[in-house]
Amino acid sequence: MVGKLTGWDDTIVALATAPGIGALAVIRLSGPDSIKIVKGLFPSKDLSKQESHTLHVGMLKNGEEVLDEVVISIYRAPKSYTGEDVVEISCHGSVHIEDKILAACIHHGARLARAGEFTQRAFLKGKMDLTQAEAVADLIASHSEASRVSALHTMRGGFANDLKILREQLLGFSALMELELDFSQEDVEFADRKKFYTLIEDAQRVTSELIESFAYGNVIRQGVQVAIVGKPNAGKSTLLNSLLNEPRAIVSDIAGTTRDTIEEILIIEGIEFRLIDTAGIRAHTSDSIEQMGMDKTREKIEQADIVLEILDVSSIDQKDSVQSSANQELLKGVAKEKLIRVLNKTDLLSEGNLSVNFLNQDLIFISAKTSFGVDKLKRALVKRVLRGKKIREGTVVTNARHHEALTKVAIALHDIRTGLDNHVSGDLLSSDIRRALHYLGEITGEITNEEQLSWIFGKFCIGK
Repeated sequence: MVGKLTGWDDTIVALATAPGIGALAVIRLSGPDSIKIVKGLFPSKDLSKQESHTLHVGMLKNGEEVLDEVVISIYRAPKSYTGEDVVEISCHGSVHIEDKILAACIHHGARLARAGEFTQRAFLKGKMDLTQAEAVADLIASHSEASRVSALHTMRGGFANDLKILREQLLGFSALMELELDFSQEDVEFADRKKFYTLIEDAQRVTSELIESFAYGNVIRQGVQVAIVGKPNAGKSTLLNSLLNEPRAIVSDIAGTTRDTIEEILIIEGIEFRLIDTAGIRAHTSDSIEQMGMDKTREKIEQADIVLEILDVSSIDQKDSVQSSANQELLKGVAKEKLIRVLNKTDLLSEGNLSVNFLNQDLIFISAKTSFGVDKLKRALVKRVLRGKKIREGTVVTNARHHEALTKVAIALHDIRTGLDNHVSGDLLSSDIRRALHYLGEITGEITNEEQLSWIFGKFCIGK
């Protein structure tokens, strides 16, 4: 349990801003001696007498050596990020100055913080639950609008509130079930079974929605890898440039221009797509470098979440030849739901020829050169990611640990529902309720251990 963890009563220090040269840097201290340590380095003012949430400008000195002119920010417990006394030193962004200040703080009694230790202390002090703490790391790592909104919602307690309501309902009913067991000889029922049916149905619905949201949540957290594949000179690089609206890849009429993969990021409707322009595939080549490029293309196809197969309309004459022109060997084993087939260079044919020759074909018509159909392709990418499901408003599960625990909650809720249907005894129902509560507690951190916390916070950056 969290309350039994020990060894968190010292003072830690770390660089809170990104390492390297910059205009400013922030060094953060947290712990009982934070103010005392910085007071010994800041002769301009007696920091021990200053109020919380105040700023102080002056010289930072280590003995007689002037380290820098700084701004000191004081946050007294419990009204701070960690719930402890916190001091932040804003200095000039020189690596040498940062190192000197860190060394001075350590010399006067602080120790260098471990990865994620500031946020871990905030969790241990009850400033946030575990879902909120993990969302801090997600927010820092967010790379799209969707991932930022999701992380911010969780960090502000949205997910925790969903689970809190569910947990409180189960706890209330569990207490009544336990009371029934105390009066088992009197054969009385304190818990309204009809009301509990409604509660369980609602809990199953909410849990199911959260579990289903993980497919989308995983996408907005990890991004979507899209491999653009096809034969040489099919227009793969031109399409990449058109999607990005900039000349990122070299375009040439010479087949085999792209020898290596080119990767770029494209945000569509808040979702990050990692576009991978691959080397064109030929049946045979004597060029060893081109062969290496084709080997890498096969590797990217296996790793991709979506494969865009680019077909060149100018090389297809007959209605039935679209299937035969596909890169059958290259795309062998690619799942149908993973593949999007694109017919490129449609500007070379009239609209009538397109409708006659390619009617009822599962294709998206585009001209990468003129950008015709590119917006439709973008919508198709988003649709393929969502797979017909609407984006859930509010909480979106992005964490694999949360998904695993919610899956176990769902199993426990199913067992409770089955027990109610079969009129099982109160003690068996109570056991299943406790199991559901246990897994909910694992998500929020009400049930955890030091090893688990070290694993979770060890993935944070130092200084957060």
